[in-house]
Amino acid sequence: MSLLNRIFSSDPPAPDDPSSGIRLIVGLGNPGLEYEGTRHNIGFALVDQIAKKEGWKWSRERKLRAKIASDSPRTILAKPLTYMNLSGNAVSRIARLHKLKPEQILIVYDDVDLPIGKIRFRATGSAGGHNGIKSIIEYLGTKDFPRLKIGIGSANETAGMVDHVLGRFEEEEWKELEKVLAIAEDGVNCAVSSGLDTAMNRFN
Repeated sequence: MSLLNRIFSSDPPAPDDPSSGIRLIVGLGNPGLEYEGTRHNIGFALVDQIAKKEGWKWSRERKLRAKIASDSPRTILAKPLTYMNLSGNAVSRIARLHKLKPEQILIVYDDVDLPIGKIRFRATGSAGGHNGIKSIIEYLGTKDFPRLKIGIGSANETAGMVDHVLGRFEEEEWKELEKVLAIAEDGVNCAVSSGLDTAMNRFN
């Protein structure tokens, strides 16, 4: 049994229990085949990897405007289907349904200020120019929610930012990203089982 299954198999704590920890892991990205494998969809890639490893199936939840994967109410994986700029709409709907506090929601997304191969856990922070995070801050009414940033590198001199984040990784870049995603998955396991502070100390 994997670490995640050992964690998720336990009974869910009361929603108002401050020790309940992270219960919702949201990967950010854009839905649709044309966006698969793009830099902006690295959040989708990580939660897809976790779901595949656990043998969980994604279901489309129209009222939540997201795809959901879980085998218990203890912890949920989610991929918003609202497109990046309205990610907060889906996140807030899921949070309301499950009575989650912002500190129980871990957002996984791409960061152009981090080089490929780097990840960073944070407990709070500004949007930093990321429209998905900007939307979540707006809908939740706070910037105090956990996040996991995965470096995708900055745009080169010839490519604009939009072309960069919506572009696909080069073959060598993806080889590096596969290693990073494995580390990031371990980091998520740690954040869920031992808390965000421990994950920051071990993986930042």
